[in-house]
Order: sequence, then structure tokens, then C-alpha cells
Amino acid sequence: MNLDDFSDLIERPDGGVRRDAEERRERLIVPPGALGRLDELGEWLSAAQQAVPVKPIEQPRVVLFAGDHGVAELGVSGRAAGTAHELVRATLDGATPLAVLARRFSVPVRIVDAGLDCDPELLPESVVRHRVRRGSGRIDIEDAMTAEEAEQAVRLGIAIADEEADSGTDLVVLGDLSVGGTTAASTLIAALCGTDASVVTGRGGAGIDDLAWMRKCAAIRDALRRARPVLGDQLELLATVGGADLAAMTGFLLQCAVRRLPVILDGVVSSACALVAQRAAFRAPDWWLAGQVSGEPAQTKALDRMALNPLLDHGVIVGEGSGALLALPLVQAAAALAAELPERAPAGTGEDGKKDGDEAGTTGANGESADD
Repeated sequence: MNLDDFSDLIERPDGGVRRDAEERRERLIVPPGALGRLDELGEWLSAAQQAVPVKPIEQPRVVLFAGDHGVAELGVSGRAAGTAHELVRATLDGATPLAVLARRFSVPVRIVDAGLDCDPELLPESVVRHRVRRGSGRIDIEDAMTAEEAEQAVRLGIAIADEEADSGTDLVVLGDLSVGGTTAASTLIAALCGTDASVVTGRGGAGIDDLAWMRKCAAIRDALRRARPVLGDQLELLATVGGADLAAMTGFLLQCAVRRLPVILDGVVSSACALVAQRAAFRAPDWWLAGQVSGEPAQTKALDRMALNPLLDHGVIVGEGSGALLALPLVQAAAALAAELPERAPAGTGEDGKKDGDEAGTTGANGESADD
């Protein structure tokens, strides 16, 4: 597999349709610019859907890729190593912020186990049946997975994207359920952006103290030494310092772009996968939105590199797709406004659409009604 092949498969959203959407926007009763970024979102959706006016977002779906990362053994996370399955179980039980929001917004949630480190019997078969491997290697001293496993994970993401597109999903909210995932993600971003570990090291969704932050920074530094020699091959990079969940998300993002399926990115993990995908196919980011600012410095670096401007900045750092899901109503509002606001009456006509001075009947040149 060569991820660079995706570059020939991905096209940008239809520019002609976007121009038509912009022209229609200028005719609406609300002045251009009065709706701020909602105008831009509506036009982007029109281009993605190839439809003017834009169609409503009726079948959104949250897709979460789950995995454990061996680097968590170093104490770089606010959660114990190998406990990502607890996040999955809590989400399935409706006891996480993401689950609460999804229930409130009536959005279905799909969880894909790509690399959890737990017995499969602990979770539903529908979640664990796709697992590529049990946990990922400690990326500071060893590869996250083999080249064959990395390819299997990417193909898993591609298959999940095809399933979503074929089922009628019209927008995906993408997130992760991982322990140690932000360390792997920050390593990928630092490698691809050419920055040092200290520049990208954050405190994760669970929060860590200063000592844990220093351990995390050291782990990213050591992982970077292993990542830099393989920068020329995205698949090898994912195998070296990524993880099965990150590789699956990368394949998912690329195939969503192929299938013209818009995606809202959540935090640093999905942003890292998006950056790897952009390295393979430069047009792919045109199909993604950045849902929110997560507070992770690595996410800021990745979004800047992809020229993606986050929709929200509410200080939500919990991760798990929550910030991206909070952005969904904003995107749905943009679609509704673009589709349902009426156009202004043409110049010289009254509110009823007739030319000024016209009556119910036509009037002749001498001012008499043609009905007389």
C-alpha cells in the first residue's frame, strides 16, 4: 500500500457549485456578512454536496476509534496504561460528556476498537471485531506496530469510511478513545512540522502534573529520534510512532475525502491523523472542518499547517469527540440558514413580487384598465 495513491483519487469540493452558492447568498434577505462564518460554512457544504441550495445535515454520525498506547506505561497520561476500554464502556453506558451530548443531539455513536489492550469479552462484539492488535508498542524505544499491522489498520479505516458513506451518513464527527494517544499524536505532528518535543507537548484531556509533563516531553523527544528517519513514508511513520487507532483514523479520513463525506475533527489525535493524511493527499483537508480548539499545542501546529480554522474555542479539553460534536449544531444551523432564508425581491418590485404601480389587471397606455 502507498498512501500517496490517494492524491489521484481525491478531488476538491466543486468550485463552480460554491460560486453558485455564493451568488445565491448575495440574494438573500440578510445582508452578506451579517451571518459571519455561517455564510462560509453554508457555501462549503454546498460545494461538498454539489447542491444549491445546500441540503440539511440529516444523518450525522459520531465515529470514535479506540486504542491503548504502550508509551502510557511511562506515566505520561492522566489515566493508567491499558484502561482505554473503560472509556469505551463508559461511552456505551452513556456516562461520558460525548455520550450525553450525542443523546441530546440524537446523533448515533459508533466505536471501533483498533488497538485496545483488553480482553475482547469485556466489550460488545460489534466494537472489538475490527481489532488490529492488542495495544501499541512503546514508541520511545520500539515501533508501535509492524508494517503489516499498519496497512491492516489503514484498510480498516477505509472500510469504515465506505460503510458510513454507503449507509447514508452525510457528516462525520471524528474522535478517539485512547490512553497515551496524545503522546503519539504529538510525536507525529512534531515530526511532520519539524519542531521540538517541548513545542508540542501538552497535558492531555485528563490533565497531568509538571512531572508527568516532563516525562511526556522526554518520551516524545525519544520517539522523534525514531520518527525522523522514516518521514518519507507515511505508512512506515504510522507503524513507527503512531498506533493502530491512529493509522485507522488516517485511512478513514483519506477515504472520507474520496467519498466526498465531510468530517469534523475533534482534538490533537484526529488532527495528527489529518496531518499525516494531508502529507499523502494535499486536497484532502478541503473535506474537513476543525471543530474546536483543544488547548493542545500540537493541535494548533497541525491546524495551522493545514490552514484549518477551528469553529469553537470554549476551553473544552475532555476530548473523546466532545468538542467536535459541540460544533455540529453550528454546521447544521449554517445549512438551514443557507437553504431556508428567502431571497430578496428583485429591484423595483413590491413585497408581493409585482412591479411597483401594477394592479391586479393590466393597464393600457391611456391609464385605463385593460379589463374595461
